[in-house]
Amino acid sequence: MKQQFLGLLLFAGISGHTAAQSEVFLCVDETGKKEYKNTGLTKGCKKIDLPGITMIPAPPSAARKPVVQTTAAAKPSNSPSDFPRVDSDTQKTRDNDRRQILLDEMRSEEQKLASLKKDFNNGEPERRGDERNFARYQERVAAMKEDIGRTEKNIEALRREIGNLK
Repeated sequence: MKQQFLGLLLFAGISGHTAAQSEVFLCVDETGKKEYKNTGLTKGCKKIDLPGITMIPAPPSAARKPVVQTTAAAKPSNSPSDFPRVDSDTQKTRDNDRRQILLDEMRSEEQKLASLKKDFNNGEPERRGDERNFARYQERVAAMKEDIGRTEKNIEALRREIGNLK
């Protein structure tokens, strides 16, 4: 398995290298529209010479800033010093709004799940008049089962998100 992966990686590297050095043709059609192609089989195409790829190393980094040790009073910050700050009351209001939105969304998903489970009827929903073919009925049952699973996953994700709130 490891050898196959290494072989695939080596092949991708070689093929990428050859593609970078392939021929390029400039094709001009009757209307004067220019198009670049890697094959010159069509009429009006001329091979063009492109300069090779030049690799320029990155410049050396400037002198590094000295590391400043922080005391217990000065908390290290993840954001820049000029980053706009929000006061705690505004942040609490935003967090409460977010929590309420998530709770409303979870309540809506739970109602949807209850409705889906009721219609699903433990895997035997009532057949509709347009489902004379049993395969159509089975497709609808499978789709209902997928909807139930997706809704349950949505509810789990919402519960996790609500649990992550402060």
